[in-house]
Amino acid sequence: MQVVKTAHALSQALATQDAIAFVPTMGNLHAGHIQLVELAKTKNACVVVSIFVNPLQFGANEDLSNYPRTLDADLEKLKAAGADIVFTPSEQEMYPDFDASTHNTHQSITINLPSVANELCGAARPGHFSGMATVVLKLFNLVFFNGAKTRVAIFGKKDFQQLFIIRDMVKQLNLPIEIIAGDTRREADGLAMSSRNGYLTSAQKLEAPRLYRALGLLVDAVKQGRTDFPALETQTTQFLTQLGWVVDYISIRSAETLLPATNADLKLVVLGAARQGTTRLIDNIEFTLKPN
Repeated sequence: MQVVKTAHALSQALATQDAIAFVPTMGNLHAGHIQLVELAKTKNACVVVSIFVNPLQFGANEDLSNYPRTLDADLEKLKAAGADIVFTPSEQEMYPDFDASTHNTHQSITINLPSVANELCGAARPGHFSGMATVVLKLFNLVFFNGAKTRVAIFGKKDFQQLFIIRDMVKQLNLPIEIIAGDTRREADGLAMSSRNGYLTSAQKLEAPRLYRALGLLVDAVKQGRTDFPALETQTTQFLTQLGWVVDYISIRSAETLLPATNADLKLVVLGAARQGTTRLIDNIEFTLKPN
């Protein structure tokens, strides 16, 4: 496994590669990330993983400075998983005008996203998805610029809104890249694996799987014929709030458009974001209804 830190070194490492499967990450890797790497390995391509904590997608009151950085452990996991190249750029490498004293990227050119990026997680984290899409496009440019004929990028379904936005960006910008979605990896109790799970206390870890279970009950209600979606969302929000959660949103959406679900939609997704203490957890469940 080769570790490179600069765009030039990455260019040299990929110069002769005709097929590339790319897994972008922010590090602090867990089994969910490794599952994406294993999926990349099935594509008979050079497997590239990036580790970069992107300051552009963190808000003023978010945990950029405290975000776990575990590079040595991450590299050990990636080597064991069979990654070929790991790209670990600095902020200055990704943002040429980066100011280290203020952590300001000075990135004045960013991706302008549709209004759905300002809903759900985007409502609680203004600018987050624009920062995410901007750095993903930068990484795509750096990883796939060598002329490879096969270009695959792999993202997890846990961040459903992120996945939706990336797919839409690739489509609308005519990027010759195939986006593949990896299933959410869960703990034995159902909790979706996340780098932020490490912030949870022992008591919070016991309570955290309830978000997934609550979303599952919501799915069951819709499958049983409930169509009063706003009422169901409110009931689930109240249920979690009574148990001490601070709920950002519970929402039933079309899985195809990410717009609020209607009775005509058959492919649906329920999404939730809520806090245990200061730790914000997100989850979702996709499901399909049978036509009447």
